[in-house]
Amino acid sequence: MNDTMRLTRVMQGVGADIQRYRELLRLLDSQFEAALRHDASALSELANGVTELVASLDASRRDRMAHVHTMLGAGARMSAVFALLDGARREALETGWRTLEGLVRDSKRLNARNCQLLMDQHALMHRVLHGEVSTYDPA
Repeated sequence: MNDTMRLTRVMQGVGADIQRYRELLRLLDSQFEAALRHDASALSELANGVTELVASLDASRRDRMAHVHTMLGAGARMSAVFALLDGARREALETGWRTLEGLVRDSKRLNARNCQLLMDQHALMHRVLHGEVSTYDPA
């Protein structure tokens, strides 16, 4: 595979990941709603979907970075790829990359929100089932 093919693959991968991250955001919103409803079966199904999608995104990231490192050397970053392109292709990749970075940040934020909700629900159920932990020792 030559560098032109690698660049095309990187650009296509960024575009595909944008779509996958949008799907991940949708799944994370659905997961939050299912947690609010205490819908265990939906939570299980959504967790499986999230896990599969994250594995796919990680494989895509590894593939993209392998191409970047092959073209530009180990440790090269995506921003260095922009210099290999000109005109509309460069602008398209830069725009796609910024979009992808924003989607990654949004996904992390929603995942943290969902995690906090689930932890809070777990703590509440623990208190309901086992009572409050005594703060003070009896005198």
